[in-house]
Amino acid sequence: MTAVGIDLGGTKIATQIFDGDWNVVDQQRVKTPKSYDDLVTAIAQQVAWADAKTGDRSPVGIGAAGLVNPQTGLALTANLPATGLPLPADINAAVGRHVEYVNDCRALALSEAVFGAGRDHHTVMSLILGTGVGGGVAIGGELLNGPLMTGGEFGHLSASAAMVTAHNLPVVRCGCGRMGCIETYIAGGGLTRVAETIMGQTLSPPDVISARTTDDNALKAWRIWCDFTADLLRNLTLTLDPDIIVLGGGLSTIDGVCDDLKVALKAAQFDGYGTAPIVPAQGGPESGARGAAYAAVIAETGART
Repeated sequence: MTAVGIDLGGTKIATQIFDGDWNVVDQQRVKTPKSYDDLVTAIAQQVAWADAKTGDRSPVGIGAAGLVNPQTGLALTANLPATGLPLPADINAAVGRHVEYVNDCRALALSEAVFGAGRDHHTVMSLILGTGVGGGVAIGGELLNGPLMTGGEFGHLSASAAMVTAHNLPVVRCGCGRMGCIETYIAGGGLTRVAETIMGQTLSPPDVISARTTDDNALKAWRIWCDFTADLLRNLTLTLDPDIIVLGGGLSTIDGVCDDLKVALKAAQFDGYGTAPIVPAQGGPESGARGAAYAAVIAETGART
């Protein structure tokens, strides 16, 4: 059977159609609209496109940034014009059937646990490092979900006060409204913030990465970023003890990032104890969409791979 996965982001809506072996057989991208009504319409058009391509009403899953309150059905998201609105319900009404709605970070964890880098591991933890920071946990090929559906919002754990003080970094308000979230130091904007403190100039993440090979201060900023990220990974390891850590998001594509984080995590870990392997997502850009599509198949048929 075919299945459809939609990666719903702040700048693009990417739709993939998967065959029965979970290969991508067709895909397309459109820009994410700026208004809520246009957003719902655009998603409905993507579903209609997939139905026309497959000649069927295949299970559809959406992986999207942010949360949906399980009590009210209302969305909470910094990157979509949908906060306080019943996005999943309105999508279902627009397409005339149920569409499975999954947090994008959790969708990545599910995809990698079942099909990707975590396939042979029991406890798989994903961490997306990009415009924001989030993750998910899959145990035995199933997502670990709780009643509040907030598990995996790793980016909104508090940054280490000791590390912030040691590097004289500013404490800023996160997009969630709280002060000092770890996301404000290790998301893309966080790397820029660290570099600005160390180097005295505002550089984009790619500029910091490029400069680290020739500029000692850029290298120092990079190592501080690695230390902050490793501190988060250490805290998650102490909590979850995962078999493997799978990275996604734009910062995960930086050359050498997994190796540098392994070194930083080893330094942060208890002496004499090992650390989980840190690897990039095997599924690449479509991995989260694959996880959302798989979640839709489970919801519709109960069948698991």
